[in-house]
Amino acid sequence: MSAADWKQRCEAEWSLQGAPMPDSVDWKSVYEAKPLGRNLLKNPSPHGLSKDTPPPEPQLSDVPRRGPPRFQPEGDFSGWTTGIEVLPYDTSDIPPGAVVCQLPQYSWFSMEQVVDLKAEGLWEELLDEFQPEIVIQDWYEESQLHKHIYQLHVKLLGADKSTVISEHTVNPTEDCSAYSHTWKEVSYVFSGYGPGVRYVHFLHRLKNSWMNDFFSTVFANSSVIVKPTKTSS
Repeated sequence: MSAADWKQRCEAEWSLQGAPMPDSVDWKSVYEAKPLGRNLLKNPSPHGLSKDTPPPEPQLSDVPRRGPPRFQPEGDFSGWTTGIEVLPYDTSDIPPGAVVCQLPQYSWFSMEQVVDLKAEGLWEELLDEFQPEIVIQDWYEESQLHKHIYQLHVKLLGADKSTVISEHTVNPTEDCSAYSHTWKEVSYVFSGYGPGVRYVHFLHRLKNSWMNDFFSTVFANSSVIVKPTKTSS
């Protein structure tokens, strides 16, 4: 196929009529990369779970575990940069004068990725002029370990990886008054974000706890998808 044929194939398959498609772009490489409509995050479900099946119920050990506290959940976190933040003991709900023998120790487990949009096959003219929608989606377990168990912070970055062009943050409060154990969806669509976007920085944090045993909040099916849809100006 000629370069013009590859260009026409990209335009037809992604319905990109009206989008800037300069001849200087290697359209064969763009087509093979398939940057539009696919998940650009690597290893989106490192716990091996799916939002299409219920999250596993927590398992209680018959005897307390010995040894130092554990703060990292099990999983294959390749593709993610991970971090642990151990939190001070939470005494906010303890009434005055109460005697406390033991408190859970909470920690945040953070996971982040930086998506290089040009390396994934997108071209500058599309990002700067057409500005396709960038759709963020995540599913986290309603673990009910605490009233705050999940945080999400996504930033659209410029070529220097430090200039923030647009960002979105989620920090929900959970209802712990009645037991409910399911997946909760978090989603957001970046649109009309302006020129210069070259990277997407995806960071989420999930809370774990330790008190004679380890209990975690897990997630599944995280995604960053660039759609062949023109944003509103």
